[in-house]
Parts: sequence; C-alpha cells; structure tokens
Amino acid sequence: MSSDTRLVVGLGNPGPRYEQTRHNVGYRIVDAIVDRLRVSSFSREHDAQVAWTQYKNQKVGLAKPLTFMNRSGDAVAPLCEYNNLSPSDLLIIVDDLHLPVGTIRLRSEGSSGGHNGLEHVAQRLGTTAFPRLRIGIGDDYSDGEQSEYVLSSFTPDQKPHIHSAVEDAVESVLTTVRADVETAMNQFN
Repeated sequence: MSSDTRLVVGLGNPGPRYEQTRHNVGYRIVDAIVDRLRVSSFSREHDAQVAWTQYKNQKVGLAKPLTFMNRSGDAVAPLCEYNNLSPSDLLIIVDDLHLPVGTIRLRSEGSSGGHNGLEHVAQRLGTTAFPRLRIGIGDDYSDGEQSEYVLSSFTPDQKPHIHSAVEDAVESVLTTVRADVETAMNQFN
C-alpha cells in the first residue's frame, strides 16, 4: 500500500429496487463491514455514500457508489483524487458471474473479466492495477438473460452460500487492511 489510507468500494446499484439483487453483493459486504466496525453513518462524497473509520492504525473509507454499476468509475476516480489515493490503495468488491455462488476470489490486479463496473473503474483510473474482491453469484441463466439474472434476488438455496461469502469477504477485507492483499489472498482464496 502506498499510503496509510485504504478505500474499500462495494459496487452496486443505488435504491431499494436493487437492494437484494445479485449485482449488489458489493454493497452488502460494505454494509457488513460498517456493521462489524460499528461505523456510525455514511455521508455523500463524490457521487458515493462513504463512511470513514480507523482500523488497525489505518484510515479506511467504506464506499458505495451512487452512479449505478456501469458508471462506477465516476465515483471511484474522484474519491481517489480527492483523498490522494493511488489505485493500489483501493479494494473494489464486485459480483462475478464466472464464479460459483458464494466463492470469493481476491486479486491484486487483473482484467475486468467482462464486468462493466470493474471495466469503468479501470477506464477512469487508467489502469487495471488495483485490488479487487470478486464474489461468485453463479451463472444459472439462459442466453440473453444475463441482465435479468444479475438484477434478481438470490434463490432460497443460494442465500446460505452468500451469507457465508459475505462473512468471509468481511474477514478478507479486514485482513487486507491490517496486513496486505497477498496475505489475504493466501488465507481466503
């Protein structure tokens, strides 16, 4: 990490309509971290809801962009610029169709893997060299129904897997903050 500040960003779509959807698992993880660290509230900063706290001698921002998934970079880039953060100070949390439901994968950098939110963040930052935590949401949809699938809720049999993934993701994020991405990767991947 290049600074003593870390920005954890859960990607998703704002509003009650999207709250329980597969696409909003990033928001759910940020909310779980906020609960775990007993952060009091979010404020609006640069098209995002952001809660700032201290954890293990690090300043940590917990953010949920309000720009909708495909424009996530419009919130992330200004937050980085304003707070003088490099891409390596980020941890972006996203859903992933290519992973089985409830699987988590942490990487220090990489491609968007076809995820529009990650793609937009990379485009706005001018690099793919930022950590990301992917949460598997599965790919149980027919051709042409990807949008409907990601914008629908988890099935009753998927919910326990997602609950466990959220718990593991919280631990993974906290390990990344107190140690580093590689330590968290070794422990949680």
